[in-house]
Amino acid sequence: GMSIAVLGPTFQNLAANVHKNVTDIYYIFVGRSLGYLGGSVLGGVLFDCMNAHLLLALSMFGTTVGLYGIPWCKKSLLLTVLMSVIGASMGILDTGGNILALNTWGAEAGPHMQALHFSFAVGAFVAPILAKMALGGSESKDLPVAGKTNQTVLRAVPTASAASAASALKRRLGADFLWSYVVIGTYLLFVSFVFFILYSKGSAARDKSKASLQKCLFAKYHYALIFLLFVFFFCYVGAEVTYGSYIFTYAKVFAEMKENEAAALNSVFWGVFAACRGVAIFCAACLFPGTMILLSVVGSAASSSCLAFFARYPAVLWVGTAVYGASLATIFPSGISWIEQYTVVQGKSASLFVIGAALGEMCIPAVVGYLQGRFHHVPVVMYAALVTSVMTVILFPLMYKLANCRGESDLKEMNESEDRKALLSNSGLNEDEE
Repeated sequence: GMSIAVLGPTFQNLAANVHKNVTDIYYIFVGRSLGYLGGSVLGGVLFDCMNAHLLLALSMFGTTVGLYGIPWCKKSLLLTVLMSVIGASMGILDTGGNILALNTWGAEAGPHMQALHFSFAVGAFVAPILAKMALGGSESKDLPVAGKTNQTVLRAVPTASAASAASALKRRLGADFLWSYVVIGTYLLFVSFVFFILYSKGSAARDKSKASLQKCLFAKYHYALIFLLFVFFFCYVGAEVTYGSYIFTYAKVFAEMKENEAAALNSVFWGVFAACRGVAIFCAACLFPGTMILLSVVGSAASSSCLAFFARYPAVLWVGTAVYGASLATIFPSGISWIEQYTVVQGKSASLFVIGAALGEMCIPAVVGYLQGRFHHVPVVMYAALVTSVMTVILFPLMYKLANCRGESDLKEMNESEDRKALLSNSGLNEDEE
């Protein structure tokens, strides 16, 4: 979460560091997204044949190297390469974190999965604050001094004085901006050492073997379920990122809010989103994942319908935004916990879920932005929220129906598995008697 969110508040510093304008280094986002997709695919393959703790440790170490290297980049191409490395590491980490939680806790992974994704939200919340602490002091103190220096010396030697002041200010800001990346990288380095220690103890192999003994059945429509959940996450994450990205603009253009009011509305969406992920940790201990998904889907459909047709009323816009953020908060972790109850979730399957989410994050906001540019007077973002909510309302009952279909081969395999367990237990008793 911190690795992703720190880019926003330090974006101007990165551009200045490579001697480019902000609009000229947009491709670093493309590099990170492509790296994330590649890492998700690679992680799905590697987690089926490697120790999970070792792979997570290596991915975090790779993120640490990228974060340490970014502030020292003076070339935009090298910056893009490091962003791709960080994206690939995060793709592996995202896939592996879900798999490790399922392999460790199995059917009881619900609260742990919610806590895992809540930590992403906490990291995304902390990173901008950390960057503001690093950059805020120099911006508030140095800029007025530089301004006064330029004003007083401008009459004598304006060019040299302004250049020297700007150069000193740039060096100071660069040093402060460096520390936010160093602090986050150091934290990740510490966590990677923890996973290296867990790997040295060999606990991941025991957890994986234990999980393989507990889960030996594929659902009758296993591949159909995986594909439908891929589409489900595509719609859900795309809707989440789209609404969070465009609600500020919508509030200013369509609701005619002031800039501070629009920013507050945006903060309400993400604040409720993060808070509900924290509350979901406790809810998952007493509610089934399917129940949580059903509540989330119904809530998102109801709130998006109100937003699409009644958002011109300020109260509806504020309440609808809060309810919509709360409804989206628990869908992804609940979806992974839910599918694990019905079929085996291996590394490749988990990587498909992450890829679906990443593609939704890339495609749906881009399409909404294009359509909004073509149809200026249509609130495209609200209709996009409604359409994606309708898609999830259709997909979840279909997935539930397929998940509960069991064929004769499944029942036969279950009976054979129970017979094997009975034989093993009987043989153990006979050995004890001897």
